[in-house]
Amino acid sequence: MTTVVISQPLLFPWPGFFELFATADIYVHLDDVQFADKSFTNRIQLKLPTRPTWMTIPVRDRSARNLICDIEASDEPWRRKHRELIRHSLAKAPHLDDALSLFDLSYARQKLIDLLIESVELPAKYLGVFSSQQTLKSSSLGIKTAGSQRILDIVRHVGGTRYVTAHGAANYLDHESFSSTKIAVEYVDYSLTPYPQLHGAFTPYVSVLDLVANMGQAGGTVIRPKTIPWKDFLARRNA
Repeated sequence: MTTVVISQPLLFPWPGFFELFATADIYVHLDDVQFADKSFTNRIQLKLPTRPTWMTIPVRDRSARNLICDIEASDEPWRRKHRELIRHSLAKAPHLDDALSLFDLSYARQKLIDLLIESVELPAKYLGVFSSQQTLKSSSLGIKTAGSQRILDIVRHVGGTRYVTAHGAANYLDHESFSSTKIAVEYVDYSLTPYPQLHGAFTPYVSVLDLVANMGQAGGTVIRPKTIPWKDFLARRNA
């Protein structure tokens, strides 16, 4: 069985995302879809001592007409500001230097799409959930369909027999079309495993840099991939 995971590029996503990533044999960065303003493509949440805050890469065109792979970051000094924000947020964390190293390696990439991809793949490698996966960009596949059909076409194109996805796909995915082509569909079942965290009550919905800074490579033990068949997921969701 060959498992495919497809996701839009994300900026240092939350730890739960890596439970989805870990299930993949083939991971596809869905980079040739429209950029959505205020999505997690170019922003993520951090915890400050007094409140949560957003870390956002400013982009030149906020009209949501451009494809993610074509979006360009603005010329503001956001790289330096983001590094200072992370250092402030995680100053007392025992593995801050590791988090900053991953940050620096990703932010060294000048093209925004490359930065976003690095901010997924580098933490995955660091946490031990990226080993033999093949990664691709959807823009390299030449598939022009849309919506659920496009996801199905990508999975078939790369030889997938199992598709694992995040919960938002339940709003648009044509599950029966996958079944008719003998492709199993499952949803990630997030563990939401707590870990030592600074600044008050635990929340899982912050950047993976928070996990790295607080636990180092032992943070990989928090990543506990588990899936649920789509029919069971929908039944639970609608209960």
